[in-house]
Amino acid sequence: MAYIQLEPLNEGFLSRISDLLLCRWTCRHCCQKCYESSCCQSSEDEVEILGPFPAQTPPWLLASRSSDKDGNSVHTASEVPLTPRTNSPDRRCSSSDTSKSTYSLTRRISSLDSRRPSSPLIDIKPIEFGVLSAKKEPIQPSVLRRTYTPDDYFRKFEPRLYSLGSNSDDVDFLTDAEILSKYQLGMLHFSTQYDLLHNHLTVRVIEARDLPPPISHDGARQDMAHSNPYVKICLLPDQKNSKQTGVKRKTQKPVFEERYTFEIPFLEAQRRTLLLTVLDFDKFSRHCVIGKVAVPLCEVDLVKGGHWWKALIPSSQNEVELGELLLSLNYLPSAGRLNVDVIRAKQLLQTDVSQGSDPFVKIQLVHGLKLVKTKKTSFLRGTIDPFYNESFSFKVPQEELENASLVFTVFGHNMKSSNDFIGRIVIGQYSSGPSESNHWQRMLSAHRTAVEQWHSLRSRAECDRVSPASLEVT
Repeated sequence: MAYIQLEPLNEGFLSRISDLLLCRWTCRHCCQKCYESSCCQSSEDEVEILGPFPAQTPPWLLASRSSDKDGNSVHTASEVPLTPRTNSPDRRCSSSDTSKSTYSLTRRISSLDSRRPSSPLIDIKPIEFGVLSAKKEPIQPSVLRRTYTPDDYFRKFEPRLYSLGSNSDDVDFLTDAEILSKYQLGMLHFSTQYDLLHNHLTVRVIEARDLPPPISHDGARQDMAHSNPYVKICLLPDQKNSKQTGVKRKTQKPVFEERYTFEIPFLEAQRRTLLLTVLDFDKFSRHCVIGKVAVPLCEVDLVKGGHWWKALIPSSQNEVELGELLLSLNYLPSAGRLNVDVIRAKQLLQTDVSQGSDPFVKIQLVHGLKLVKTKKTSFLRGTIDPFYNESFSFKVPQEELENASLVFTVFGHNMKSSNDFIGRIVIGQYSSGPSESNHWQRMLSAHRTAVEQWHSLRSRAECDRVSPASLEVT
């Protein structure tokens, strides 16, 4: 068998005929067999098609070139392979021959394709890599999934869940003048500055103006012409460690001029939001929220500092927090003693306009629905963050422990009239909430070990509604 070398062809042309080569060894008429479904009938020289191709052009391609010149054909530039230009005459002739040979082969394949009766359908199965097993699982067609556009994706979000209040999404696009004319809640003057040397943030509450007249929710308010405003300051999302100004009596233009510091790293301060809430104090009714101002600290220069007038916006928090109480419980089964430690309280509701509060805690032991014992701490003057550190002990047999309840009530001491109620919680059989019940269960499972926990104070009506033990005490 005689073998003829082929000249190197263009890579683009090779990619077009790569699917036509069904075997490594073939001849000219075998190539026709693949398209005309006819047997190999010629005895002409066979050609070994190998890559990379040699530099000599086969004679049957040169013979077909002359026959193709006689036909009128139109071809595009993409069908003619590109060859690099050179100044050498030999290379120019070789490139010309290669281009013409490539064009002839392309024309021959096109004519063969047009003469074939039909294109056979080839069933190509996927190649399975791995261990062959006798049992084959059928390949299931993939299910077409719906493609989501950006509009479909963002439609799933609910912006109200990420806002500070019900109206914050509208307020973001309003100026302070527009907010003031829309809500008419007044304005607040304050300043901020961060001390890099001592690592604390200073917030100065200066004054407020144009506050609205007071609102009475239960009709018990006596003075409906003037407010008793004060400001509560916190760094969101931490609302527990908050600060509170003094109460300014009967004025709609209070001047506070009070400074408060927050021990917080600088990078953490930039991630916080300063929340200032203006409230209206009323001794004979519950305190009312006038409005609020929220300032993301990442938007201000904390080191340089500055002061602003900001219009108040409505707050979704209508109920004023009553404060928190830190308690420690311990039960000794051998002695049958229930030990209670009243450690401290913070951010208690202010009950006196001039000097804050004089708070104390009353502890009452209720067995079933019967009041058994009452004890109380000393009162501390002029503070809403008292430290007590006082211990009390109640005799409770182990068989009666499961029916016992402890009622903690915080009052503001008043020498002229009855004490002012601040807040209450119930711990034990008739707990006033999940937090109180969890503290009691932890104490029962940890004998002879003191268990501490913070508790948020609740209103008298809320405790009376959920705890029968609250109804048995005063």
